[in-house]
Amino acid sequence: MKSLDFGRYVLGGVALAAMLAGCGGSQPPIGAPRAMPQSRAIATRAKHGGSWMAPDASKHDLLYVTNNYDVTVYSFPRGRLVGTLKHHFFRPVTECSDKAGNVYVTDGDNVFIYAHGGKKPFRTLTYSGALTVGCSSDPTTGNLAVTYEFGFSRAYVAVYKDASGSPALYQSGNLIFAYCGYDATGNLYVDGTYGSGEDFGFVELPKGGSALKLITLNQSFQNPGIVQWDGKYITVGDNTADNIYRFTFSGSRGTLVGTTNLAGAYGMLQWWIEGDKVVGGNGNSPPAVNYWDYPAGGNPIKTITKGMLYPDGATISHASKAGNG
Repeated sequence: MKSLDFGRYVLGGVALAAMLAGCGGSQPPIGAPRAMPQSRAIATRAKHGGSWMAPDASKHDLLYVTNNYDVTVYSFPRGRLVGTLKHHFFRPVTECSDKAGNVYVTDGDNVFIYAHGGKKPFRTLTYSGALTVGCSSDPTTGNLAVTYEFGFSRAYVAVYKDASGSPALYQSGNLIFAYCGYDATGNLYVDGTYGSGEDFGFVELPKGGSALKLITLNQSFQNPGIVQWDGKYITVGDNTADNIYRFTFSGSRGTLVGTTNLAGAYGMLQWWIEGDKVVGGNGNSPPAVNYWDYPAGGNPIKTITKGMLYPDGATISHASKAGNG
């Protein structure tokens, strides 16, 4: 199994060839120190102006894309650029959303929370010294799960009650967590790799449970990918194979029931399943966000290039479900 591809970098601290100038990228290696000099980070942030959002943006379903040092926002499914969030991010990468329309942006050791169509975060969750990897909102409680890494020695699944306060922390041996996803009934599933990043691992935190339990999947993985409920199945991605695998679960086993291949995904970091579509960005030339039919997969059915620089993560926020934040 290959190490976990994280934008330009790899779990295990081995840089990809794409680190060369001009290639797309995101955060440092999972567990590696954030090595950007402070002066460079300040200079980079200073180049960004203020956030903006079209006056009618909040009336639409919105596609949020982590895009280099910013988050660009598009109407969904049309794909019209309607805003850009510039919050002195270090390097936003993955995102998730909840049933109230709030959007969660992972960035270094922070998770910034935006209301649907909002220009500023109304809350920030910080776990000092950690590196956020993925997140998911529990549709039954509003709790927020976040995967954190502190190098190869520590990794946590953190669950924030009502997406606020201090989290409850969970570990599973030396499993280095990658992505997490709740199903419709509040069970949480998490993937990752063990130790050196050679072996895939998968665990479940049952609803109301106090510990993670190991789950065996009858499918091999090259790189752990996004874990997401698609409305019927828990899906687990492979970021190297560009596949989405659908599973049913019984006890400690997960059984493969279907596979979706995303042609032209080029090892994207995060995709988002939205009804009969999959949406995801990649930093290939030209950088773009693609739509695919789901679960059919195959070639993209739509491409957005406007405003794209290094698109990594994607999520959808619904106008009809938007709260006040």
